[in-house]
Amino acid sequence: MLHDWLNQPGYAALFIVSFLASTMLPLGSEWLLVMMLVNGYDPVTTVGTATAGNYLGAVTTYLIGMYGGTWLVTKILRVSPEQQQRARNHYRRYGSFSLFFSWLPVIGDPLCMVGGVLRINFWLFTLLVASGKLVRYAATAFVALRAAG
Repeated sequence: MLHDWLNQPGYAALFIVSFLASTMLPLGSEWLLVMMLVNGYDPVTTVGTATAGNYLGAVTTYLIGMYGGTWLVTKILRVSPEQQQRARNHYRRYGSFSLFFSWLPVIGDPLCMVGGVLRINFWLFTLLVASGKLVRYAATAFVALRAAG
């Protein structure tokens, strides 16, 4: 059944895969975006769907950081209050703009979680994360359509 679903992808499948790929799960969604574009799906709708799903997955990770982060940092990672304050100061000074790169493999999801732990302004988070993800999917679509065309 899953095999049939993946062989006939649609916007719902792309949204779900993009959402899951932007959580702490080790998934990618670019393959499905490319497959859909090569099969004639509308580029604007496809990029928009992938961006929306991936952004909402990042918001989920941000919220996990915001509401579960203190416990993780203090009990599991055992970071002292002084170390936490230094990290907050550094991240606020330089790090919030690193959220634009939340689309990168390996470091992207933790960036979103740290944004939540440090309670980065949600609108700044939204601007940076959504912009980065849109640029990534648009670039992927552009390359895929050029290569297929």
